[in-house]
Amino acid sequence: MAILNLLHFPDERLHTLAQPVTDFGPELQRLIDDMAETMYAAPGVGLAATQVDVHKQLFIADVSEENNRLLVFINPKITRREGECELEEGCLSVPGIYDKVAGRAREVTVEALDRHGKPFSLTADGLLGLCIQHELDHLLGKVFVEYLSRLKQERIAKKLKKNQRKSM
Repeated sequence: MAILNLLHFPDERLHTLAQPVTDFGPELQRLIDDMAETMYAAPGVGLAATQVDVHKQLFIADVSEENNRLLVFINPKITRREGECELEEGCLSVPGIYDKVAGRAREVTVEALDRHGKPFSLTADGLLGLCIQHELDHLLGKVFVEYLSRLKQERIAKKLKKNQRKSM
């Protein structure tokens, strides 16, 4: 397994529309394992393939405190949204930035394929429900900060560029 390089906002590659997964062979299995290692090392609770510059409809999530309940979502679609909530979000592609995003569903049902191509459906709320919506946005080429005002987006981009210069 390997830790993959993460793309950081405002990298344009984060706006690439992900394509459906059709091959469930060893390359996909290795990608899933590498994404999991990357997410746990970060540490984070979700990671979309788009964030590691692989533009396939795949994301992973693990909201357990023990990091022992990895969920794999391939070719995911939200089929039901219920209620509304506004929770603080963060993102591995926008390190150190947290803000509330309005308009997220309180509960979602998602249909997807697991790592072996087997279909499943899952209803989630709380952190997992939020994570599913957040990661699915990545597959659609959207980063959570794009829900914020233009001024906040500009401030975040400047802060991230400044932090990148410091770390070089």
